[in-house]
Amino acid sequence: MPMAADDIVEMIRAAIPDAEVEITDLAGDGDHYAARVVSESFRGVSRVKQHQTVYAALGGRMGGVLHALQLTTAVPN
Repeated sequence: MPMAADDIVEMIRAAIPDAEVEITDLAGDGDHYAARVVSESFRGVSRVKQHQTVYAALGGRMGGVLHALQLTTAVPN
């Protein structure tokens, strides 16, 4: 069963409360998404650690319920 975009947003915001999250369904199938996550908590943190933080927020759903996530992280301007 595919994962809803709203569920992805909720899980990320639960783990990163100040996050601005934009989700795009890339294939229209609920399995292939792009996410842009902007958070002040990413400031001074390596891109790898930023991505690990987002993946941890998804609680192991990557590769299972959530098949693919094209991830972009950033700090606010």
